[in-house]
This record gives sequence, C-alpha cells and structure tokens, in this order.
Amino acid sequence: MMAWGKIDDAQFQEFADRAKGKIESESLKQSILKSTRRVRTFGMREVKSLTPVDSGHLRRVWHFDEPSIVGLTIVMTIYNNADYASYVESGHRQTPGRYVPAIGKKLKASWVPGNHMLMSTLFEIDAQMPNLLTPEFNKAMEELFR
Repeated sequence: MMAWGKIDDAQFQEFADRAKGKIESESLKQSILKSTRRVRTFGMREVKSLTPVDSGHLRRVWHFDEPSIVGLTIVMTIYNNADYASYVESGHRQTPGRYVPAIGKKLKASWVPGNHMLMSTLFEIDAQMPNLLTPEFNKAMEELFR
C-alpha cells in the first residue's frame, strides 16, 4: 500500500476528549431534560385549556410524567386518571330518549362527539417542538463545542 502522508489529528483528539468529558458529566443530558420540561409545561397548559369544565375534576387530574432519555429517544407521558376521560376525548354512544336525572333531560343524540383535547395538544406540541427545544439545545451544543 502507498502512504499518502501523515495526518495530525491532535486537535480533533483534544476536542473528542473534551466532548466525551462533557457528555459523561451529564451536563448535556441535564440541559436537554431542562428543555423538555419546557415542552411539558406547554403541554399541560394546552391540554388543560382545551379540557371542557363541568365540575373541574377532569381538568385537575391531568398528569405529565417527568421526561426521561431512553437510548436516543426522549420519552414524555401525558395522561388523565379520570374514569370518563377517554369518553370525553374520543366520544361515546348513548341511548336516545333515556332520562338522565343528573342533567334533568332526556338524551337526544345517539353519538356524542369527542373533544379531542389530548390529540389536539399532541399535534400542537409537535408543531411547536422546534421553538420549545431549540434555545436550550443550542446552549447545550455551544457548551459542547467550546
């Protein structure tokens, strides 16, 4: 084989060692998690504002688990523990003509459409993700490349 010459990669090795140290120190990971908390705050505010209010219970029981990093994926879970949350979200059937004492009326429609507050929030988060993640992510990258 022919030798094409020597390459001095000392600067690259120095950068690689610095980057490895910052990644292993978890500062990059913490910066990214801080950025994902902004997504969580936005998501909670959005889903609660879209949730219909009767007694306020459905709006109060929204939960958003702490973001975590699993491999190369950031995992965030949003959920509602109310028994009837899925019916409000997706809609439900009912029997027309049945009298419901709680509302003091007879039911008229056979299908009640859902409000889709969670689905709408997920679409909004997806659309806003670059704006929500970019500032903290840019700071983390600047720190990594110093």
